[in-house]
Amino acid sequence: MKLGDIANADAVKYGKPLQGVRILAVEQMQALPYGTQLLARLGADVVKVEHPVDGESGRGSTPYMTDPEGRICGATFLRNNLNKRSLGIDLKHPKGKELLLSLVPHYDVVCENFKAGTMDRLGLGYDVISKISPRTIYMSVNGFGAQPSPYDKWPAYAGIAEAMSGAYDWKQMPGEPPNVNPMGGLGDIGSSVFGVIGILAALRHRDITGEGQRVDVSMFDAMVAFTDIVTQMWSMGVRTKGPPALIIDGFEAGDGWFIMQVGREHQFKRLCELLGTESWLTDERFATRDGWRTHLATVIRPAVEKWASDKTKVEACDALANAGIAAGPCFNAEEVINDEHVAKRNMLIAMDRVDGVEEPILIPGNPVKLSKMAEGPETRVPWVGEHTAEILAADLGLSAEAIAALRADGVVT
Repeated sequence: MKLGDIANADAVKYGKPLQGVRILAVEQMQALPYGTQLLARLGADVVKVEHPVDGESGRGSTPYMTDPEGRICGATFLRNNLNKRSLGIDLKHPKGKELLLSLVPHYDVVCENFKAGTMDRLGLGYDVISKISPRTIYMSVNGFGAQPSPYDKWPAYAGIAEAMSGAYDWKQMPGEPPNVNPMGGLGDIGSSVFGVIGILAALRHRDITGEGQRVDVSMFDAMVAFTDIVTQMWSMGVRTKGPPALIIDGFEAGDGWFIMQVGREHQFKRLCELLGTESWLTDERFATRDGWRTHLATVIRPAVEKWASDKTKVEACDALANAGIAAGPCFNAEEVINDEHVAKRNMLIAMDRVDGVEEPILIPGNPVKLSKMAEGPETRVPWVGEHTAEILAADLGLSAEAIAALRADGVVT
């Protein structure tokens, strides 16, 4: 789907569920911007606060395109900031701090994802915000939360929280280094989604009580939740790494790899029937689930891959699915982009480039589908400070002359 397109046009009449909710996001990279982009897709008005010259740090990532003024717009920024407006303010400038605090009462949510304590040092933390506007919800996402932690002084990116959760150790092979960021920004996106849930819950609480509150999300906490199997299995006596007593592995078909999961006896029976290896059902080697894993490499894998050798990975998965066995092909990027399901679900948004490159930039679409909400139209990412004047005029009533003076002082862009 291209920017500006509308899907599910018959749902347009319902509008968006978060229309009227205003969010002031002092954000960078992905651990918060992904979540605020999701909220914007659900109808919220999201104003992105960033440095007036360079913008937020995600703009400096690679690969990148350049904006109409030749400034870098990095990949991290491009995939997390559709449907937002940009307000360029220097928060370290006294006048910049005053401007932000003046804006707070006009917003339902103020959120940030800087290292714990940064906003407090700037005089923009929860205690200050809540006094100025008790109805405003304050949400923070950072490595280790707002409460005291032994890791308070540590900066954190997605991979740091993922590593500390035990996720990397779970699948780390002897003698090999950890497989870092195996799923991109799980630590960022996962934490951001928990932040969205917290904001929605706090908005509902405010509907009832009229009071705002603090929403505190730690990336480490979020990853402990996502990697629940690591700690739970250990507590139940499992001291080995990897999947306990089930088949959840990659197998090779004629044109590539697919993943299959067999975790119950009835599923193993279906696999045996599909492969023509019913003798396994009375074979002592496979009498227990532990036996499945013990003989996976020497017996099960060769049989599965022999069966799949004359099939494509999609054909193999289709046959497994028809037999009641969960399986999925390992798609590469091009296969995902051209997948029929992805297209029908509007899960890739094409944003035209403005730097002369013909190929558009693809950004994941909204995974939250509502029957009474039209998807789109989506707007491109904002340029640094693109909406500063319109926001300051509309929210604070500042004149063009006053805004020009602030620009001349380097307070805004």
